[in-house]
Amino acid sequence: MSEPSAPGAVRLASAQGRWVLLTAVLGSGMALLDGTVVNVALPRIGEDLNADLAVLQWTVTAYLLTLSSLILLGGALGDRFGRRRVFVIGVVWFATASLLCGLAPHAWVLIAARALQGVGGALLTPGSLALIQAVLHPDDRARGVGAWSGLGGVAAAVGPFIGGWLVDGAGWRWVFFLNVPLAAVCVPVALRHVPETRERGARGRRGFDVLGAVLGALALAGVTYALIAAPNGGAGLGVLLPAVAGVLLGVLFVQVERRRADPMLPPAIFRIRQFSAVNAVTVCVYAAFSGFFFLSVLQLQVVVGYSALQAGTALLPTTVLMLLLSARSGELGQRTGPRLPLTVGPLLCAAGLLLMMRVGRGASYFADVLPALVVLGAGMVTLVAPLTATVLASVDVNRAGLASGINNAAARAAGLMAVAALPLLAGFGPEAYRSPDAFAAAFLRAMPLCAGVLVAGALIAWLTVRTDALRPEPGAEEPCHAKTTYHCGVTAPPLDPGEARDSDAQREPER
Repeated sequence: MSEPSAPGAVRLASAQGRWVLLTAVLGSGMALLDGTVVNVALPRIGEDLNADLAVLQWTVTAYLLTLSSLILLGGALGDRFGRRRVFVIGVVWFATASLLCGLAPHAWVLIAARALQGVGGALLTPGSLALIQAVLHPDDRARGVGAWSGLGGVAAAVGPFIGGWLVDGAGWRWVFFLNVPLAAVCVPVALRHVPETRERGARGRRGFDVLGAVLGALALAGVTYALIAAPNGGAGLGVLLPAVAGVLLGVLFVQVERRRADPMLPPAIFRIRQFSAVNAVTVCVYAAFSGFFFLSVLQLQVVVGYSALQAGTALLPTTVLMLLLSARSGELGQRTGPRLPLTVGPLLCAAGLLLMMRVGRGASYFADVLPALVVLGAGMVTLVAPLTATVLASVDVNRAGLASGINNAAARAAGLMAVAALPLLAGFGPEAYRSPDAFAAAFLRAMPLCAGVLVAGALIAWLTVRTDALRPEPGAEEPCHAKTTYHCGVTAPPLDPGEARDSDAQREPER
């Protein structure tokens, strides 16, 4: 047996290169599957645990809370202590938390386990793509990332189908148990075939921004708790105190990040107008997407009467369109400039969401559901790839990893806020998902709200995104990301490349 190649010299066509790709796909696939299958299981979880709508919201938001708060820290840990090491820890952590989710005897144990799952996701998510970037030969990285993206898209596409099949068959707990065998394959492959890498000079750097991560998580938790509790608690102290505490902690977080020498979220990067503008569009777009996918699966099951499998399968057209057309959309955005697709895409998505208002009792899939999803999918295809490319192009190539990580965190936080706030704004009662008529009425109020957020995103893009944002400066070297499209299906922006905040920095093997 030949000796494994050194980091940065592994060819994708080699046996070791294929093992590296398999490791990255299995790791990201766990997170992608979890992000798509859990929504399908929500009605059955509520029925089995005798839970109200707030518990279903927390089942989604607890995961997003820890993931969005810690994902930047997770990338930094991989850079410092070794990307493979932190990735493997994240996979084991994620699988263990998934096992706890599946064994949860009541709702609050499930919610706590979901929060732990998010911690594991924050460790493995940045490392997944970073393994490809750090280990593969430079000439093979673009093809490796393309293969990773395509296979990850397949995982996102089959997730709702698998989730529905498991929920209708073995039961909702197997939605979480599914991660355990995936981890059992991923970990030994990673340890045997993936060499360790870390950022050069990382051992001598300052400490991590743990205070910033904790403050950010607590701020999001306070606001999220208030939004979810408001339908039951009204404007009482049990709602107002967490809301005020969340806002104050958010202000404190900003102050800490401004004063810290090596902040987790450097405020200076937001002085780049194009970067801030594209992240504002990201927040609008992914808030609407998260709210829609959270409610639409419930609408299809509670109101239309679909089984979990039927509901999961019904949403496949959006992901299929993403898989087939995202690369071409990226090329089109490169030719036309990002301003047009980032304006037209959200407007198409808004139209798709408004068409979903026709989906009620007795709705026909081909006459009512499918047209809405095709229009939504067309909008997603139009905007996702140019959005990603514009985020990366808005900063110096040496900060591309940080920019992608911040954009990822912004999208996850937007989804968290949307799932927490939308039921309150649309008037979903605590028991709404048990009543088809009550849920249908609130769903009709929720879709225009989501569409309005998408229209706001389109306006921001039209007014702030430059047409030439993707064109390299005269004489400048073309960024290494320019011909590569990163995306992850339907629920989030690209997984953080975790490129050591310095995408062209040298990597060195662990000594």
